[in-house]
Amino acid sequence: MDMQRIVNPSVRDVPPSGIRKFFDIVAEMPEAISLGVGEPDFVTPWHIRDAAIRSIEDGLTQYTSNWGRIQLRRLIAQYLRRRCHVEYDPADEILVTIGASEGIDLCLRALCAPGDEVLIPEPSYVSYAPGVTFAGGTPRPIVTRFEDEFRLTGEALRAALTPRTKALILPYPNNPTGSIMRREDLQQIADALSGTDVVVLADEIYSELTYGGHEHVSFPSLPGMRERTVLLNGFSKAFAMTGWRVGYACGPRDLLAVMCKIHQYTIMCASTQGQLAAEEALARGLQNDFEDVRAMVRSYDRRRRLMVDALRRMGLPCFEPLGAFYVFPSIAGTGLSSEEFCQGLLRAEHVACVPGTAFGQSGEGHIRCSYATSLEKLTEALRRIERYVNSL
Repeated sequence: MDMQRIVNPSVRDVPPSGIRKFFDIVAEMPEAISLGVGEPDFVTPWHIRDAAIRSIEDGLTQYTSNWGRIQLRRLIAQYLRRRCHVEYDPADEILVTIGASEGIDLCLRALCAPGDEVLIPEPSYVSYAPGVTFAGGTPRPIVTRFEDEFRLTGEALRAALTPRTKALILPYPNNPTGSIMRREDLQQIADALSGTDVVVLADEIYSELTYGGHEHVSFPSLPGMRERTVLLNGFSKAFAMTGWRVGYACGPRDLLAVMCKIHQYTIMCASTQGQLAAEEALARGLQNDFEDVRAMVRSYDRRRRLMVDALRRMGLPCFEPLGAFYVFPSIAGTGLSSEEFCQGLLRAEHVACVPGTAFGQSGEGHIRCSYATSLEKLTEALRRIERYVNSL
């Protein structure tokens, strides 16, 4: 039986993630330092882990509502009111998902019909375009530029809009570039969408990770944008809870109801223990002004400045990333492609970075370096990168 012929060709022909290839090589090189991983190097705070342990000891091991525990949804609403200045009804405008990733998938499947186009600023997170394809839509990249710090402009968005445009993914703070959108940038996007029926998927998973005195501005908090936006967030990045897989989607109740229907038939509900851990993360954070998160952000900020300064000194230009935990330097001056540079660096110096092309063809000439690793490893990795660059 020829399975290659039998499986869905639109899924079969999607290439595997460009990130995983380098992870697989690093797994066989114990001496390698990885700057490719997109997750905090912090362990989930003990009080959060303890809440999950207690819930198991207390026998709280049943299914929850498809929407998620109402206690968690109320805390999410409270958090978003305080931190993002936007209101959602916990009853039917907040859906707890398996990480923000499931929320993105649910929203795309709820929206996309054959022929519908979804606009994606590029370079972009590796899952967006395949997710659109899996949902039956057509991904359409909008190339962002180094000169604009990889921010999406209203002019570029207007040029990309067509009668087939169903949705726009707005992923800021951005993976892989570390760029953010200021209020005036987001207002350009809001103005460009005026008079259209385009739905915005605001992926704000890195919303707590901003630097240089900049506070995150949530897109649905802009006048008139809440009714066209699905806000996607979760606990993975800010609360060091990647493996717990708890996220949430918030938006217009009619769209959330369709998303919940898909979630109901395919997933049932997020893990009970994960939800209880998330409740503890928010409840404690709301009490102590997110002390754990602020401590992590201070640590990331020190690493961020170290990495930007070092890369610039060795002749790899990069703008200052003000969000997430990535730097996206240009390696074009070396004469190598992104893939060649990363493969050569891994072979010669045992340092793993991700080629910019893993995030779309407009990422060519750049590499993604994560600073979510210890200062000691980061310092050694930068020493090895400089040695490699000098050898070229």
